[in-house]
Amino acid sequence: MSVEDIEDAKVILVIGSNTTDAHPIIGYHIMQAVTKHGARLIVIDPRRTKLVEFADVWLSPKPGTDVALLNAMMHVILEEDLHDESFIEQRTEGFEDLKAILPECSPEDVEKITGVSAYDIRAAARLYAGEGRASIFYTMGIAQHTSGTDNVLALANLAMMTGNVGRRGAGVNPLRGQNNVQGACDMGALPDVFTGYRRVDNDKARVKFAERWGVDLSNKPGLTLTEINDMAMEGKVKAIYIMGENPVVSDPDTKHVRESLKKLDFLVVQDIFLTETAEYADVVLPGASFAEKDGTFTNTERRVQRVRKATEPPGKAKADWQIIAEIAIALRYPMKYDSAEDIMSEIRELTPTYAGITYDRLDLLGGLQWPCPTEGHPGTRMLHTENFFRGKGLFTPTRYRLPAEEPDSEYPLILTTGRIAWQYHTRTMTGKSDSLNALAPENFIEVNPLDARKYEVVAGGKIAVVSRRGRVIARALVSDKVRPGVIFMPFHYAESAANELTNTAIDPIAKIPELKVCAVRLEKA
Repeated sequence: MSVEDIEDAKVILVIGSNTTDAHPIIGYHIMQAVTKHGARLIVIDPRRTKLVEFADVWLSPKPGTDVALLNAMMHVILEEDLHDESFIEQRTEGFEDLKAILPECSPEDVEKITGVSAYDIRAAARLYAGEGRASIFYTMGIAQHTSGTDNVLALANLAMMTGNVGRRGAGVNPLRGQNNVQGACDMGALPDVFTGYRRVDNDKARVKFAERWGVDLSNKPGLTLTEINDMAMEGKVKAIYIMGENPVVSDPDTKHVRESLKKLDFLVVQDIFLTETAEYADVVLPGASFAEKDGTFTNTERRVQRVRKATEPPGKAKADWQIIAEIAIALRYPMKYDSAEDIMSEIRELTPTYAGITYDRLDLLGGLQWPCPTEGHPGTRMLHTENFFRGKGLFTPTRYRLPAEEPDSEYPLILTTGRIAWQYHTRTMTGKSDSLNALAPENFIEVNPLDARKYEVVAGGKIAVVSRRGRVIARALVSDKVRPGVIFMPFHYAESAANELTNTAIDPIAKIPELKVCAVRLEKA
């Protein structure tokens, strides 16, 4: 759905997203929908976020139990005949397979897994299914798990089961974590697809790209980030080229990341500042910032917008595409472009969803949402209005399974990580702002008052968090924002990096690491 459609929703379900801090524009529209338009709000998050103040129902599950909770909601919806039989029959397939597992997911049984009362689960299910036009918003709070794919599939099941897809104010909406994540994925910055999400093992697509670029292309998917680090440790990956990323702070088990970078024969880092990762590089290439180059960004609602150069890059810095093209030419591949618009022309030629998006149209209209297949097409405000990309929507039964690490006697607490409003990602940019550093100068460890008493934590004092991978010291913040048994840390701060502690265990399908659940203990600093 589009951002402007949020205020048409009658019910909004936010899960695994601290929306007001991490996506403040979306958070603003959600609050407007509630306060100005009467929308009902369900928040599912282990931590009390700002949106909870506006919520009709807040469910605070134990981290890593989202599949069980969502299945319990679907159990109630089926049991009370709140599902949309017409939508299911006409637009979907596989519903009988989902129905078969739901009897084992009663709210009473799931209460023992999640810690959320059966009463509240039933209230959330009835609210989501009973009001019409319900939308779901989620982020990495449910994706960064070993069950991350199952979490997202369960949300799709919930939306299709109630017919909340393909109409204004409804849908399943992933909120992207950085300003051009959507555009990067659209352009094939994933290990298994070309642009427009056409798989590398699709012969027709591969031949089209191979002919256009004049090269042979492999039909084998590449490695994901965590797999690259593991292969580097084993000596099977010899060189890495990192652009606009700071994995020494942002990736799980950062000791493992640092060791894998040291094992490389050759590391290139291309960025606008000298990051913690760049300190390990053999070559650092200075890239241009957003204000120093032309191009496009694609935002979370699939809207493609122009970026225009406002000033020249400093020193020897260049636009990323220029650096890449010059390296390609040095390697005897004729990657010759005269401008970012030349590249956009090639994108249009090779990517059907972008075929109708030109710089002239973007200048005239301010932005276009893909799919936009022709120059006469107005762009697509809403997806799946008549059909899904695969034809009929497929229900995929998902069963709850334990996270990779559970608390035990040695590590009795669960650590979950996230963002705060005043710092961004690994502070590559915000860490250079005196005003933002004044608001959020250092990292903190958020501890429930019951746990603070149990482990003798002094509010405002320094305390250590220890996992099987590392030990980090930060200031204690005693707060009922987190449930007992759970502690929270932002991941922004390199000097007390939460990702020293987190787990490299990955989702078997998406290969995303389980950053949101790891077992820890508290110690005196």
